[in-house]
Amino acid sequence: MKLNYLLATVATAAISFASASYAETVGIAMPTKSSARWISDGNSMVEQFAAAGFETDLQYAEDDIPNQLAQIENMITKGVDALVIAAIDGTTLSNALENAAAAGIPVIAYDRLIRDSGNVDYYATFDNFKVGVQQASSLVAGLEERFGEGPYNVELFGGSPDDNNAYFFYNGAMSVLQPLIDAGTVNIVSGQMGMDTVGTLRWDGAVAQSRMDNLLSAHYTDAQVHGVLSPYDGLSIGILSSLKGVGYGSGDLKMPIVTGQDAEVPSVKSMLAGEQYSTVFKDTRALAGVTVGMVEALLKGGEPEINDTTTYDNGVKVVPSYLLEPVSVDLSNWEEILIGSGYYTADQIQ
Repeated sequence: MKLNYLLATVATAAISFASASYAETVGIAMPTKSSARWISDGNSMVEQFAAAGFETDLQYAEDDIPNQLAQIENMITKGVDALVIAAIDGTTLSNALENAAAAGIPVIAYDRLIRDSGNVDYYATFDNFKVGVQQASSLVAGLEERFGEGPYNVELFGGSPDDNNAYFFYNGAMSVLQPLIDAGTVNIVSGQMGMDTVGTLRWDGAVAQSRMDNLLSAHYTDAQVHGVLSPYDGLSIGILSSLKGVGYGSGDLKMPIVTGQDAEVPSVKSMLAGEQYSTVFKDTRALAGVTVGMVEALLKGGEPEINDTTTYDNGVKVVPSYLLEPVSVDLSNWEEILIGSGYYTADQIQ
């Protein structure tokens, strides 16, 4: 009898230990490691999910859509408890998300809206329209500062047409620029406008550089470009390479005002070198924190915190969202924002 009692006690203890040691697993699907910001996003989420008691399965698809689909399907097959997805192409995941829904796995769209699916539970992102507003406002301020009164010759670049955010960035920027274009203060010399014309597939800096080369040779042999709206630092570096290649930033040819986004180290260094004018900082630590909170609430049967229920219609439903605030960064505040917050160390920027 004592033996039976002892065995029962051991079994109960083993079950209790197993329950206590079991950690729910979150599958994290990121688009690529070619952008430093996605590496930072992944690291922040792994760290914060671990602190909250979760296991993670972090996968990068290197901008290969079939690869990302395979990674997500594999996570579903392995039985993750939740999925966090930053989609390469926000229109390609419907079938995979049907499988996730059938398995009872909640889905958080991370910074890029997943479209054409009812199986997206929540969306964590920044105020993307405001990002565009900040980029265009910084562009205009820079034009006035460097070139005095207009009119100004400006060219427009958009993000990847398969990324829903790219349209918000562009529309936010045009809400500032269109009145100036209509008034003749800003002149789009090439005439190239609209996301169908100025979009840059996969946010590829080489594609942006090539397009800038073509713009310069076709439209600026006798004119000077004063500014370029760039929605992302990786594009900005390519655009700047093109501009420097024809002599901008040397002699009497002033460097045009070039914007950006994500506060990547090469672009911060470019700002300090007097090349890129500004960027938009989106603190991935805060976005990861919001995402962890959403997953934690969902898996505990609670309601995630949201602050937007109208903006993000994915074609099937309006996805309840939490929007964080972006911060415009230039030479006047980069140190306070980027170093002071602990996002970078001074050594990383030197």
